[in-house]
Amino acid sequence: MDRLLRTYPLLTLWRIVLLYLVLMLCRGAFVLYNAEVIGSIAWSEVPTLIEGALRFDTVSIIYANCVWILLSLLPFRFREYRIYSDMLYWLYVVVNSIAVVAINMCDAVYFRYTQKRFTAEEIFFADNSNSVLLVFKFLAENWYLVIYALLLMILLAKAYGRNIRPEPLLRGAAYYGFSTFLLGVAIALSIGGVRGGFSRMVRPIAVPVAMQYAADGKKANIVLSNPFCIIRTKSGGGIEVPQYFEREELNRIYSPCHAAADTTAVSLADRNVVIFVMESLSAEHSAHLCPDIYTDEEQKGYTPFLDSLMREGFTFSRMYANGKRSIQALPSIWSSIPSLKKPFMLMAESLGESRPLPRILADRGYKTAFFCGSERGSMGFGAYANAAGFEQNYSLEDYEQACGRGDFDGYWGIWDDCFLSFMGKEIDNLKEPFMTSVFTISSHHPFIVPDEWRDRLPEGKTKVQRCVAYADASIRRFFEENSHKEWFSRTVFVFVADHVSSERFAPRSNVLPYDMHIVGFIYTPDGALRGEYDGVASQLDIMPTMMGLLRIDEPYFAYGRNLFAEQTEQCIVLYDDGYKAITDSHLFVFDDDMVTEIYELNDLMHSRNLLGEVDKERVERYMKAFIQQYYGNARDKNFRVGDSVSSGEPR
Repeated sequence: MDRLLRTYPLLTLWRIVLLYLVLMLCRGAFVLYNAEVIGSIAWSEVPTLIEGALRFDTVSIIYANCVWILLSLLPFRFREYRIYSDMLYWLYVVVNSIAVVAINMCDAVYFRYTQKRFTAEEIFFADNSNSVLLVFKFLAENWYLVIYALLLMILLAKAYGRNIRPEPLLRGAAYYGFSTFLLGVAIALSIGGVRGGFSRMVRPIAVPVAMQYAADGKKANIVLSNPFCIIRTKSGGGIEVPQYFEREELNRIYSPCHAAADTTAVSLADRNVVIFVMESLSAEHSAHLCPDIYTDEEQKGYTPFLDSLMREGFTFSRMYANGKRSIQALPSIWSSIPSLKKPFMLMAESLGESRPLPRILADRGYKTAFFCGSERGSMGFGAYANAAGFEQNYSLEDYEQACGRGDFDGYWGIWDDCFLSFMGKEIDNLKEPFMTSVFTISSHHPFIVPDEWRDRLPEGKTKVQRCVAYADASIRRFFEENSHKEWFSRTVFVFVADHVSSERFAPRSNVLPYDMHIVGFIYTPDGALRGEYDGVASQLDIMPTMMGLLRIDEPYFAYGRNLFAEQTEQCIVLYDDGYKAITDSHLFVFDDDMVTEIYELNDLMHSRNLLGEVDKERVERYMKAFIQQYYGNARDKNFRVGDSVSSGEPR
């Protein structure tokens, strides 16, 4: 046994375990030092926080020690030479004393002042003339943390086992074969550790994923560690905020701070809310929204059931997505926060405090739950759902625990019809009023449907349209299964796509704004809300509009507008290879300084630039104010009324 413990694989494993221990000791100091800022932590939260911490610590350890791990496991005899062992020792101690101990202890002090972890942004600004003086000042003020850090460095050095002479586990050819195998395993595990898993549904782990394990943004910082935070934010030197206007003028032109929701002609107060976020539901799939592109009598669109609901509900006939990726949709829909150059969900600033619609309703007694048939943590959806205020999160794992493993589609998650049926049964257990949201997944590449559905669905003009027809049929089944239940008649159903489909058949669907045109409408079973809004609208308008319909008497933060009450500006600002604005009649192209191109919406070839013929001043000022407000609030991580850069009078 003693000889086994001296082998390179087990010595390397012990030294990695030692790093987990040291990181946890650093985290303990972080929590104690910032206890007043973080707030109380319930014992029930501790296991989840530790689970998340281990996940982020894995990435930090791999980032800091990838070279050391590689050199430790190289399948060559020179590993046993004393000079080589000493080199590995000093590499381990020096790198981890700085990257693991020193930086994470700096985090403890830094967080108290900024309420964020140490990132690449701080390194970018570290060349200020007073930086050295500030460092010595903080060291003097926090001398006890300095001593604690030195003790942790000594622990690393002593517990490493420098004087242990490694023993080869095997001899001859077996030595090289087994060592090569271990190296391959280590590389594979490192790749999985950095990504956060091995599934194709898992995105490389990012800072906002910490919200999957924490109740709020402050506690999410407990989960994080370095060097992860520095390396994953190294792409830029912080958020640059353009200064187009002084604050007073800025707020006059545009402010994301809204007064308590104006009442509307229709009150849906105290009703349940179910928001369907539908994968790839372009407007072109709907014969109701785009009747002109369906001349074939044999096939009138691929969303017949959704079309029937639109005719009986309130339809936003010109609803546009605020991005072309799923991760851009959820903040837009739930929080009315767009993504411009970078998806908001991937920004470290998204950990800032906010009050999305689910959190507002939860605080008013609503039970809130998010449903998505993919793996827990897939695409970061669960993390953002937690940040947005959803109290429960149902995923593939929950479905398979309740219904077995036979309904996995082989790629992304549970088939839509099965998962929506599961959702209906879980809603039965929710106390009213409730708010739920579901993200459907089956209308996506690789464009497959369950075998039992294949012959019942139209083939479609593109590969995705059979899947779209399947998603439509799945929603029909959900309505058929639940329409007789008591909660159903007291529920507001909101339908909105996450983005357009990757495959399109109508020529105009490849040109802005039609390549952002999506399905969006509200349906009430009792017909309380009916009609059509034919002005431009976007995903950002969902939250403010629902605030008005639900009669929520609270000032709120949103980049969209209540479409029933705020008609002050019919202009959508988005980022699509540059800043664009869509009005009821024109497309405006902005180059960070001014509007440079203007086209009629039906000018699909963008053949005639109307600059000089169409007044651009109003739209240009609005775009500048929108962009300045967005980056100013993102920089300050403030997405609440009273906290934002535009914290003047709510509009």
